[in-house]
Amino acid sequence: MDSTVLLHALSSLPEARERGLRAIHVHHGLQAEADAWAGHCEAFATQLGIPIAVLRVQVDRTEGRGAEGSARAARLAAFRSAVMGDEVLALAHHRDDQAETVLLRLLRGAGGDGLAAMRRRSRLGGLHLWRPLLAWPRSTLRAHADAHALRWVEDPSNAQTDFDRNFLRHRVLPLLRERWPHADASLARSASLLAEQATYLRTTTGTALDALLLAPTILPIHGLLACPRAQRAHLLRAWLWRLHGSPPPARVLATIESDVLPARHDRAARLEWAGMAIRRWRDDLYAHSPQAPLPTDWSTRWDGRAPLSLPGGGRLELHGADAFDAPLTVCTRQGGERIRLPGRAHHHALKHLLQTCEVPPWTRARMPLLFAPDGELLAAGDAILSARMHDWLRERGACLRWDDGIEGVTRAAHRAHPD
Repeated sequence: MDSTVLLHALSSLPEARERGLRAIHVHHGLQAEADAWAGHCEAFATQLGIPIAVLRVQVDRTEGRGAEGSARAARLAAFRSAVMGDEVLALAHHRDDQAETVLLRLLRGAGGDGLAAMRRRSRLGGLHLWRPLLAWPRSTLRAHADAHALRWVEDPSNAQTDFDRNFLRHRVLPLLRERWPHADASLARSASLLAEQATYLRTTTGTALDALLLAPTILPIHGLLACPRAQRAHLLRAWLWRLHGSPPPARVLATIESDVLPARHDRAARLEWAGMAIRRWRDDLYAHSPQAPLPTDWSTRWDGRAPLSLPGGGRLELHGADAFDAPLTVCTRQGGERIRLPGRAHHHALKHLLQTCEVPPWTRARMPLLFAPDGELLAAGDAILSARMHDWLRERGACLRWDDGIEGVTRAAHRAHPD
């Protein structure tokens, strides 16, 4: 009903149609009637004269998120694939949904950011979200639906109280309303006040975070440890929210505090959360998407005419020149390689240069090496260039670029030259 009312209301706004209003239905395939539901949505959108896309998804139940979490993850992935960068995704959450969300997060031990619950406007995973109905109770939406004789589909799973949200909706909130008739409005009001506080705290914390960051994905541990523990938690939460688009749970912050920050600098202390690896290396804290190393036996030939895709993601590109004079061999590090740097008469061990340039171990594991036909090492990614490669690129005004396929990592070595 909620989404039906939202689409009907937006379709009555000429400015919404002018800006390209369209509908999306996510076909989860979890119910026997799923095809009929998609057909109903298509018919309703056609009746309104609104284009609609039906997105079929596969819900992966093997990731330990539960049925609700798995369906939500599949739905978010579908939205990301279908919503263009300049579009806003309108969602039909209302005040009753907000009350349920506040209670859910309270019972899960959320902090102020989490208890602020859903915002009218927000961003998630690159999506611009808009919840125009958030201030209205479900009863108002139902009155609109009845007044306009709208038809909708009821998902039978919404009545199953083994799901947490449904249990709150059908068992807990009705009981609360018996004693406190305005419970939904009060919970939503608390969420609004907490959202104001969270915005203010995020602004002040963001200023402190900007002063501390070495790069978007790198935090100096000595700077964190110089802060009181409470402030450190706010800084870490703000940092991970910037990178991921949602606040980390308390257990993630507790693990960073107890296991990662105090670890010896030569230990590979790390944890993974929401597809992101958070680890200590030397005296800094890094966050990036985990990526497998290049296969040890991988090797190929590359002439530079087109970008070279690397196993597992990432690529090499030659800019400013049509091609190399002869195809180069690109392969994985084997150990023991040596390279002669610009302005040097002798060769250096590549391993020591990578350490000097502070290239993290997980980045080294994905670093391709480029060899000339005569076997000379010309480059390690784009971080370290030999004198021969350096001169060749400079003569042509060209450059070599390596994307390591690890989203979010900033490699300081690319801006440094080993002394």
